[in-house]
Amino acid sequence: MMKNLFILGTAESGKTAVAVGLALKLKELGYQVAYFKPVANLTGATSGQDRDALLMKQVLEMRPDTGDIAPYKAGPSYLSTYRHNETIEQLIATYEKVAAGADIVVIGGASDPSIMSTLGLDAVTLARRLGAATLFIIKIKNDYSLDQTVFLNNHFSGRDIPVIGNIFNNVPRPLLAKTEGIYRQRLLERGYRTLGIIPAKHDFAYPTVAEYYDTLGGELLAGEDKLDRPVEDLIIGAMTIESALGYLRRSPNKAFITGGDRAELALAALETSTSVIILTGGLYPDVKVIAKAAEKGVPVILVHYDTYATMEKLAEVAKNIRPGDKQAIDAAKETIEKHVNWEYIVDQLKK
Repeated sequence: MMKNLFILGTAESGKTAVAVGLALKLKELGYQVAYFKPVANLTGATSGQDRDALLMKQVLEMRPDTGDIAPYKAGPSYLSTYRHNETIEQLIATYEKVAAGADIVVIGGASDPSIMSTLGLDAVTLARRLGAATLFIIKIKNDYSLDQTVFLNNHFSGRDIPVIGNIFNNVPRPLLAKTEGIYRQRLLERGYRTLGIIPAKHDFAYPTVAEYYDTLGGELLAGEDKLDRPVEDLIIGAMTIESALGYLRRSPNKAFITGGDRAELALAALETSTSVIILTGGLYPDVKVIAKAAEKGVPVILVHYDTYATMEKLAEVAKNIRPGDKQAIDAAKETIEKHVNWEYIVDQLKK
């Protein structure tokens, strides 16, 4: 009997990396594995195709088109287009086509389980209709992250949807001990299992400048050969030069976002650990900024969005595994083998 594993979490939780690693492990164990992502996320996608669908089609050598693997599209204004054909029945028909011949279907969740609730296509409804067991991927920022996790576990299990467990992903080093000693125990007290605690790896957990550029587009004014730099933090330069200096010095490997007319702030950022300068509003900067960035080897991206719109776009950026990136794909499987109780997941899928 075919089994469905629904991998859920919030934006930037690393659902895709977990899906890739688990899918490859299941494939190694001899299962025929397919991937289905009901709600595509086209943020930053230059081809109009979902990145995860493109990746998993290649990794699992799937035949269906990416448009079938990730059939429905959602963005912040998705209701502006009449969605008369996007019904649960049509989605299930597409799923059955994609899942044909598979033993296990890994289902990728949207950037939030509530997305498309208005059309009855939220993760709870989909999990129930597809008979899927769920696995939650947790991005821990603070104690509220655990509150959200408990809430989701309660909500899904309260609707009689099987919850296999939870994986803490990309856990920053300062939070590892707390995750092991407190968060895991608090989940257990609520009756929910922790199946993995994956430490953050700087070369894998953070997005690169290239991914920011892919998402934003715009014009690259400097640093064309430095797009592989990791971005660990975002700082908005909307303050005075005096108050900015403290923030700039405390944030290593940051993306600094400011208007093209704030040359003094951009120059100050370039004197600290900065991975990329993002200039908003379509305003070309003072020539000194370009010269200093070239000297320091820091990319400068000019975009025509205002700062708020730029931040909205960047909120969707996470470390993406790209099709053909064998090193990242292999690392995803290795991470599952090393840090996740994959045997328990497989046992639950056998039931």
